[in-house]
Amino acid sequence: MWGNQMMSGAWWGMGLYMGLFWVLVLAAVVALALVLVRRQSSSAQHARHRKSARAILEERYARGEIGSEEFEQKKRDLRS
Repeated sequence: MWGNQMMSGAWWGMGLYMGLFWVLVLAAVVALALVLVRRQSSSAQHARHRKSARAILEERYARGEIGSEEFEQKKRDLRS
């Protein structure tokens, strides 16, 4: 009689540890996913910052920040 009650307590304790184990596994998976997403977005931002000077100049001209004379002058400056 007492043996069965002691075993049920042991199973309950083991179930508690198994539940904690799976919570930790789930937390590790979520943390890994967040790290991968942040790394991916960081790489995309870094790639945007590696534009060539010519591409930046063309974008500024397209947005109307600089005129055609200034664009041509800066283009010549970049070639030399």
